[in-house]
Amino acid sequence: MHKPTTKRIWRCARYYFELCLAKGQSSDTLRGKRGGLKKFFLWCLERNVTRIDQIDLDLMDDYAAYLNAYRKPLDKRPLCLAQKRNLLTFVKTFIKYMYVKNLLPTNPLENIELPSRGQQIPKALYSVDEIETILEQPLLFGIKGLRDRAILECLFATGIRRGELVELNIDDIKFSERLIRVYGKGDKERLVPISIRGCEWLAFYIGKIRPMFAFIGSGKCLFLANNGKRYAPGKVSDMASLYGKLAGFDRTGACHLYRHNTATTMLDNGADLRHIQEMLGHASILTTQLYTHVSRKKLSEVYNDTHPSAKGASGLF
Repeated sequence: MHKPTTKRIWRCARYYFELCLAKGQSSDTLRGKRGGLKKFFLWCLERNVTRIDQIDLDLMDDYAAYLNAYRKPLDKRPLCLAQKRNLLTFVKTFIKYMYVKNLLPTNPLENIELPSRGQQIPKALYSVDEIETILEQPLLFGIKGLRDRAILECLFATGIRRGELVELNIDDIKFSERLIRVYGKGDKERLVPISIRGCEWLAFYIGKIRPMFAFIGSGKCLFLANNGKRYAPGKVSDMASLYGKLAGFDRTGACHLYRHNTATTMLDNGADLRHIQEMLGHASILTTQLYTHVSRKKLSEVYNDTHPSAKGASGLF
């Protein structure tokens, strides 16, 4: 890769994306950074800010004010705390790299104050019954539907990320041990258990369905798109969202909702938080603890057994 000889923002950003790729960052991570920096770049253009050496704390204060006032085009709602923090962090990290690579003499954003991350609780989770309804939908679509059903069954049985799912190869499935070798964020490997039902769908797919999509260039890739190549993460989301809508559920985060269901259902049924952390591949247990706020079954049981209002007779009449 070639270090830019100009300080123009977007030329430097392209160099930064190349550095991120060289570090092995995931396509989803890179997509988020590219989208966030593009938003900042377009905002800068409106203010005749075109060079990285024009970016300072005063400019970022103005950008933070813009993000606070911003409303999403679809629903006119403001950005949440986590979104605003992420958008500012994208710029902060980008400028830090420009300093490290000697494209800037100092790091002007070293002391930037970022807003609180807040704590977002996932909304509109699928229940197990709703997932079963969704899983019935692909059966209406022949060979492609059977392929899609195997993908959704894998998401349901393991709770892995969509980016992890599309990177799976055939030899990552350990049928005898009912385990899947998963390559997570930061190139960290982990073994994730999969149910007998999940194994049966994968075995059926590999033996009967995959050969209908495969060609010499497919290699050992597990899940193949219609062109016989590895599925793209965005296409998996589109597919999962489509079947959710066919089942009558129009919710965002189609693939991730299976992951949320895995965590909350296991918690409800008594799983230890450390085991769920290992299964989901969270670097910090603080991330896993988010699901203790989502898992309502245990809290409701304790409330009904202990709170005087819940234990007492009705106050009506």
